[in-house]
Amino acid sequence: MSDDTSIHAGSCRCGQVQLKVRGKPLMTMACHCTGCQKMTASAFSLSALYPLDAVEVHGLEPVIGGMHGDLHHNFCPHCLSWIFTRGKMFGPMINVRATMLDNAAELAPFIETCTDEKLPWATTPAVHSYNKFPPMEAFAQLMQEYAMADA
Repeated sequence: MSDDTSIHAGSCRCGQVQLKVRGKPLMTMACHCTGCQKMTASAFSLSALYPLDAVEVHGLEPVIGGMHGDLHHNFCPHCLSWIFTRGKMFGPMINVRATMLDNAAELAPFIETCTDEKLPWATTPAVHSYNKFPPMEAFAQLMQEYAMADA
């Protein structure tokens, strides 16, 4: 995986919203909830959690779609690709859709969430699985373990 100073680019499907992320993600995830299944038209969504100041967004201004409550799912206004999620629960972090980044192959999910809603044939290489979401107090330890596994 990349070092702390590396920069990786990415974009939505049409390329009109571009991303740059600096450094390694704090953690990578797969979410099996039915909402993510519907928004991705797949078995799960993949994401990489970054500090907010490590992510740059250029081009068209993303629009809010999907959930309009505590979480804000941000999409390209042209091709409607789901690019990232922000919300109070993330604090000063941003949850980038890992497949929007050019180095997506390096970003295998470390944890998987909402396995109660998982399609029975869907598998990931995640180290940790949660029936719902991990408790907020578990995130610091998970991020530390992810950082050590990647060292």
